[in-house]
Amino acid sequence: MKKYMSESPDETRAIGFQVGGLLRSGDVVGLYGELGAGKTVLVQGIGTAFGIKHREIVSASFTVISEYDTTPPFIHIDLYRINDKTELAELGFWEYLGCQGISVIEWAEKAEGDLPEDLIKIRLRPVSEHVREITIEGMNGEDRDNL
Repeated sequence: MKKYMSESPDETRAIGFQVGGLLRSGDVVGLYGELGAGKTVLVQGIGTAFGIKHREIVSASFTVISEYDTTPPFIHIDLYRINDKTELAELGFWEYLGCQGISVIEWAEKAEGDLPEDLIKIRLRPVSEHVREITIEGMNGEDRDNL
């Protein structure tokens, strides 16, 4: 488990960029944290590692799943508006997990129990108005120890 302190959105994006640089095809990342904890900002940083401009990644309003044409494909899933697991099947949620792409799931607790065992868990916890504690679990492997 790795723990980081971020004092700004830019620092949170930089941590996300580092994470993104270590992800591999088929990885699934679950993001946990209360509303306003910085989950979308972290996703923006992860996406920049794949060449996506951070302003292109936004919180879900009506689009729950956004797929970006990168190599490997980058899939941003935001479960904030999901009320029960039956909606996940209707959206094709399960087809994205373990595919050749990289799936990053905000509000992963809404799919808890059905996510892969090798899920990379990232927890964001506000410490103060601008400071976030970011805890990363499951980034195992020699090439990932540099995170």
